Amino acid sequence: MAAELHVELVAADRSVWSGAATLVIARTTSGDIGVMPGHQPLLGVLESGPVTIRSVDGGTVVAAVHGGFISFSDDKLSLLAEVAELSDEIDVKRAERALERAKSEADAAAERRADVRLRAVAGAH
Repeated sequence: MAAELHVELVAADRSVWSGAATLVIARTTSGDIGVMPGHQPLLGVLESGPVTIRSVDGGTVVAAVHGGFISFSDDKLSLLAEVAELSDEIDVKRAERALERAKSEADAAAERRADVRLRAVAGAH
């Protein structure tokens, strides 16, 4: 059996994705990080950005994550996000409108959230 890690992506209000994976890529305050089975134990702060999960069946799951923590030990990876949305849950038109509204209002935080949603959708296709 190939090496795998158990991944739990949890938002403040729900479990977003759970399963076996071969690789997870996430953005932390220290930069982007890739976690594979056997990685050194890790605890970090998540930045807003897309999280890419390569599942053991060869599929790819992409989520827009806004803040939180990442923890890895004994081939168990936990992503505890303030907000997380799977790419197929994101309404692209709504995110585009939110991005335009944030730009016109000079709301950098809202602009960043909308941009992350759109990048997550683009990364899933």
